[in-house]
Amino acid sequence: MLRLPGGLELRRELPTMTTGDETGGQVDREKRTSAAAVSTRATFLELFFDLVFVFALTRITARSFQDLALEPGGTTGFSPITGGGKTLLLLLALYTVWQGTAWTTSRYDPYHTSIQAIVIIALVGSMVMGVAIPRAFRVTGLAFAVAYVVTQVSRPLILMITLGHHQNRRLKVRMLITSSATGVLWLVGAFVPTNPRIVLWAVALGIEYLAGRTGWPVPGLGRSAISRWDIAGEHLAERYRQFFLVALGETIIVAGFSYSARPFSANPTIAFAIALLTSILLWRIYFQRAGQILGEAVLKARYPATIGRSAADTHGVMLVGIAAIAIGYQLTIEHPLHRTEAAWVVLIILGPAVFLAGRARFEYEVFGRVSPSRWIAMLVLLASVPLLLRYPPLIASAVSAVVLAAVALADARRARGKPPEAAKPPF
Repeated sequence: MLRLPGGLELRRELPTMTTGDETGGQVDREKRTSAAAVSTRATFLELFFDLVFVFALTRITARSFQDLALEPGGTTGFSPITGGGKTLLLLLALYTVWQGTAWTTSRYDPYHTSIQAIVIIALVGSMVMGVAIPRAFRVTGLAFAVAYVVTQVSRPLILMITLGHHQNRRLKVRMLITSSATGVLWLVGAFVPTNPRIVLWAVALGIEYLAGRTGWPVPGLGRSAISRWDIAGEHLAERYRQFFLVALGETIIVAGFSYSARPFSANPTIAFAIALLTSILLWRIYFQRAGQILGEAVLKARYPATIGRSAADTHGVMLVGIAAIAIGYQLTIEHPLHRTEAAWVVLIILGPAVFLAGRARFEYEVFGRVSPSRWIAMLVLLASVPLLLRYPPLIASAVSAVVLAAVALADARRARGKPPEAAKPPF
């Protein structure tokens, strides 16, 4: 680590060896692996922070039945589309908070008092956001907006103060200016009716996203080259894996609560069994093999921060898919043989399709290629939607599980009898 002003240490992995000396390259890789191993594990505070997101994600699922009008006969007109947009907006705001915190602990010493303060503020803010989610577009909008703004503004402010006159301080100044400007949109949005609130919050979130992907440009202060950011890539990779498990755990909680709240009968039991199988398949597909060696890919990348940013977007896509899958679990368990609604099929089938799209990009980030099974599975799922509109949710759920099982089997067959594939990131 590199010591900065205020006792703060900057995590730094050794740069990639660019000479043709194979011996020197091997030594360099061993040094980089050793340096990364020291900082791989998340702190207990970070794991505690993740627990809040289990609760917050369950609130996302709970409000979806209201936003998407998912009770039988409720999906009329554009209500599923507009309602889904509101839920997606809140989900992305939650992910933005988690992602910003994970990047901070992957760039700086997570045991430093300032960094721990940032994590604690994010923990409290995320909890408040989770509590406010069910009525965020009605009476608790201000609570949601204040918690989000405080979390986003406090992070660069604390780092700016801690870094003193270090050159990294300029980046935090630009981040603080951007977060403060978008914070005004969040707060103003909390005082206006639902439709203008959605617009203001969506614009604010979009500005923050674009700023983060372009180096936080501010007129007169320039911008930062993301590819030059120092980062403990192995730690960040581990955080992404942990967040995926948090999201996957939320699907199991939703399925368990939905099943245990109903009288025991054959059809809900079959739906619950399919839900568990689907969660296991999602785990298998994610960790075979890219999910296991994301850290290795970051270490091998020419621009570690670039692949880290790309992986952030990828995991965001997979999170959206997993959230839809969780909602599909609840629908299928509660209404296994009910006359299906169009929005139900979209969630049950497109949830896995979106997950596979994110997983395909994830595979490209790690290996520089995409397995055909991903695209074939997505096409099969999309093609099945018109047909499944005629069948109950239990059939649609079974179809999605079969398709995911086929992808998992294709992965296992490709890897059988071969040495573990090494990472070949394109960045």
